[in-house]
Amino acid sequence: MDPRHAIEIRGLTKTYGEVHALRGVDLQVARGTLLALLGPNGAGKTTTVRILSTLVTPSSGTAVVEGFDVVREPGRVRELIGLTGQDTSVDGILTGRENLVMMARLFHLDPAAARQRATELLQQFDLDEAADRQVRTYSGGMRRRLDLAVSLITSPAVLYLDEPTTGLDPRSRLAMWEIIKKLLVGGTTILLTTQNLEEADHLADRVVVIDGGRVVADGTAAELKRTVGTERLEFAFSTEDDTQRAQEIVGGIQLDTPAVSVSVDGPAQVRHMLNQLADAGLDVRGLALRQPSLDDVFLALTGQKVGERQ
Repeated sequence: MDPRHAIEIRGLTKTYGEVHALRGVDLQVARGTLLALLGPNGAGKTTTVRILSTLVTPSSGTAVVEGFDVVREPGRVRELIGLTGQDTSVDGILTGRENLVMMARLFHLDPAAARQRATELLQQFDLDEAADRQVRTYSGGMRRRLDLAVSLITSPAVLYLDEPTTGLDPRSRLAMWEIIKKLLVGGTTILLTTQNLEEADHLADRVVVIDGGRVVADGTAAELKRTVGTERLEFAFSTEDDTQRAQEIVGGIQLDTPAVSVSVDGPAQVRHMLNQLADAGLDVRGLALRQPSLDDVFLALTGQKVGERQ
């Protein structure tokens, strides 16, 4: 394993009967960085996280976390990681403080140390005023913050965040982003799965796109955007039939609006495309020129929007 990497996966596969969840995944996460793992539903994101968390055994390949193999040394791996899943795991009947103290005790902290760590985390996550309220009275954002706090009781070197902001309102999502950025500054290595492309663009040092159990792209957000062109031109049409015909003529990606998004390199190419569409008798109802986004990358690579099921 490269000593610069906190996580290293080689040739990872996982099958469930006839279903191939992973088909030879390779990826590395450098220490102290955040890697965002993107993909449509069923692409293999959560399976990857579950293997790295020692919750699932791979069918073949290797996965190493901070130098320890997840299959041969699962106990050592668990000592080094934290996990926040898609669903909150906190107890709604207990208070925020009681949840944290209970989990700290399960991690073998003595009673005094458990109470002290709970107090520290409640302050860190801006939950001290609600510390002694039952968690069932918390907002969704507060519950997610508490769930993340639970995963940090042992100050793990590596943290897995499996869609941590799903269902949060914009204000709560931004608050969670700030917490994640502070963890990175503190040296935590983070593997983030997300359906939110803005989130990946905002937080990730690197982005890996997985589709059908395989890695289909790996790079910085800027590098991946460059693969779909320097600028994107969107042609809007009145009907789905016109949109489909336009795509056949100029290429690009068909959108839902209905519209076609095409990579362009200058005014001459734009004029040429407009002339092609006019010659075909297609009425362009609108034009929009913009910089490429991770949405464009995702559509180009997978033919789907994030969150769409295969």
